[in-house]
Amino acid sequence: MTPIEDVLRQHPFFEGLAPAHLQLLAGCAKNVLLPAGAYVMREGDPADTFHALRDGAVALEVHAPGGPLVVQTLHGGDVLGWSWLFPPHRCAFDARIVEPTRALALDGVCLREKAERDHELGYALMKRVAKVFTSRLAATRLQLLDLYGHAAR
Repeated sequence: MTPIEDVLRQHPFFEGLAPAHLQLLAGCAKNVLLPAGAYVMREGDPADTFHALRDGAVALEVHAPGGPLVVQTLHGGDVLGWSWLFPPHRCAFDARIVEPTRALALDGVCLREKAERDHELGYALMKRVAKVFTSRLAATRLQLLDLYGHAAR
């Protein structure tokens, strides 16, 4: 098993995937170090990378009156960037690196191609991404209710 396959196997998002699928995904991945203060994605940008966070912290932000609103902060074991899977493949959030973050960066086009060729892999990724998507939607809803809920009273 390659070092990248080993990191994938140990990451919670990829837990339970078949070794052959981990090998396919490793071909799309590279290790990256994301510096604090940088934006790894901006809302509306092409969604071409999926990050499996190993450690560090990343703030997901949405634009709100008065400035950016942090919807959720991600840490090691989380993933960043589900939009690579869904057309039109555009980022839904800004992602600001809060502290230096090590991650695996997986190429979104490569992932889509492998999922299209291997539907079992595609289904496994879709189920996992759907879980992330619904979690982010719930976190965004709670933040917006917390911020704007008083306006409805």
